[in-house]
Amino acid sequence: MTRTAIVTGAARGIGAGVAKRLAADGLSVAVLDLDETACKRVADEIEAAGGRAIAVGADVADEEQVAAAVERVVSELGAPTVLVNNAGIIRDNLLFKMSVDDWDSVMSVHLRGSFLLTRAVESHMREAGWGRIVNLSSTSALGNRGQANYAAAKAGVQGFTKTLALELGRYGVTANAIAPGFIETEMTAATAERVGVPFEEFKKGAAAQIPVARTGKPEDIAHAVSFFASEGAGFVSGQVLYVAGGPKS
Repeated sequence: MTRTAIVTGAARGIGAGVAKRLAADGLSVAVLDLDETACKRVADEIEAAGGRAIAVGADVADEEQVAAAVERVVSELGAPTVLVNNAGIIRDNLLFKMSVDDWDSVMSVHLRGSFLLTRAVESHMREAGWGRIVNLSSTSALGNRGQANYAAAKAGVQGFTKTLALELGRYGVTANAIAPGFIETEMTAATAERVGVPFEEFKKGAAAQIPVARTGKPEDIAHAVSFFASEGAGFVSGQVLYVAGGPKS
């Protein structure tokens, strides 16, 4: 039986890497992001490699769009039993400079989005008696200067994950979180640009603080997602895995 996965924020970066890895693992994948055109590039790459994928445009924070997106996935790929909540944005600033919109936007995408997608697919998982939910947190959940909104949202993702594990375990559904450290993506490149540091220099500075002496790549996160989404990970639930090149609390 071919399982179906939905990966949010999958038009680029970590999400694209995860979508490609799950497709390589044999799953049909819905590549979901705000811009369906951007998603199509990733879906086309998956199909060209022999996988099965569709591009789905939706705002994860919009209840109606989420419902419509899941209905489309069920119709075109089959009932989703793997969900990767990866969609995210940053609106970094020190607290006294942070606007209410900066706060609300980050909370809306990370927390409301994860809630809406999970609520929309969990009935399919319960019906199947099998499901895998993987939520993307961050090392910023431990606190990070200039990221009060992002850190709070990513810490919230961890609490959300552990609660899902308690509520859904009896139905054969696991829920786990991955907390990436420094990963080379468009988002970290944008951060480097914002602080006025060339990206290569930015990465070099980050690598100097990481025990394995390198920064991460989307493939590093995709490998961890692949494990959590696998058949063999059925006795692992409610966990937060820090994929950061060294120990984190």
